[in-house]
Amino acid sequence: MNFTVVDTDPASAARTGKITTDHGEIDTPVFMPVGTLATVKGLFHKDLIDDVKAQIILGNTYHLYLRPGTDIIHKAGGIHKFSGWERPVLTDSGGYQVFSLAEQRKLTPEGCYFRSHIDGSEHFFSPEHVVDMQRIIGADIIMALDECTPGDATFDYARESLLLTQNWLERGMARFRTTEELYGYGQSFFPIVQGCVYPELRCQAAEHAASLQAEGYAIGGLSVGEPTEVMYQMIETVHPRLPLDKPRYLMGVGTPANILEGISRGIDMFDCVIPTRNGRNGMLFTRQGILNIKNRKWADDLSPVDPEGTSFVDKTYSRAYLRHLFVAGEMLGPQIASLHNLAFYLQLVREAALHIKDGDFISWKNKMVKQLEVRL
Repeated sequence: MNFTVVDTDPASAARTGKITTDHGEIDTPVFMPVGTLATVKGLFHKDLIDDVKAQIILGNTYHLYLRPGTDIIHKAGGIHKFSGWERPVLTDSGGYQVFSLAEQRKLTPEGCYFRSHIDGSEHFFSPEHVVDMQRIIGADIIMALDECTPGDATFDYARESLLLTQNWLERGMARFRTTEELYGYGQSFFPIVQGCVYPELRCQAAEHAASLQAEGYAIGGLSVGEPTEVMYQMIETVHPRLPLDKPRYLMGVGTPANILEGISRGIDMFDCVIPTRNGRNGMLFTRQGILNIKNRKWADDLSPVDPEGTSFVDKTYSRAYLRHLFVAGEMLGPQIASLHNLAFYLQLVREAALHIKDGDFISWKNKMVKQLEVRL
């Protein structure tokens, strides 16, 4: 993998860049649609490519390990051939899912024991096992196993958790460097910077991760209950301690406003389930603010879903029709909303890149953040 910084903003840490992988190039800043089970829920690859213009999607190691299992993915020749997605793929390590299964897992220095959310069966993830699984899955970018601490964790808990994560990181990196890709194309391994809401721990984590000289770095454990301003402070703390010539990936964040604020603090890559999950529940993001299509006020609104939207669904369907689909329980409703939201997110980061290039990113960002958070 190669990363090149193209433009920098004179008034912030925002920049544009280009990531080159064996499955294609990725222009940054980039938003990556979440395809947990080797699919972005309810959407065809064709629409993701032609309409949303997605350059890279995510898969989840925990979920793919449980279903369909790594044997069938290996037999298919990797996740790209198994799913029919020919562009880059990133897989997370399953660390966040381990975090979310707090009542069904046990952490040890060796790794994590957990019970499947599907059938209650017991499984074990070690840092080495997670690398091996991601080798088999075949994602272009793979993640280290980590523990994601809750935003309200005590300092003592966060410190012990970070020590565990750093130990796992070193073991995972060693495994990655002593194994080879299986399908004839390159893979890159990203450490994850943890440390909860404590600047001292975040600094320690970032410096430790940077010392391993990886091809990119992820920032995890944010947007998990801490105040938004604290999240931004943690990004600012980490920023100067990670190499400027490597991409930074903020995991699981967030709203459109979160993404613009992250870009201004030097983040290159984002993912989040919000555009698709919230879309399936009737929440649409627009340049003018947030719209709940299930509200009665849209029942006789025959105007387009989003007159300023870039997806074909925005001009093809009316708000009244989309509301009707949701009220009637028709599956097309969540599909339209998901496609609209993803197209909006990706257009937003492309527009951010243009303003970074033009040198007026901050003034544009400040204006947009206010608009994006209005409730329509």
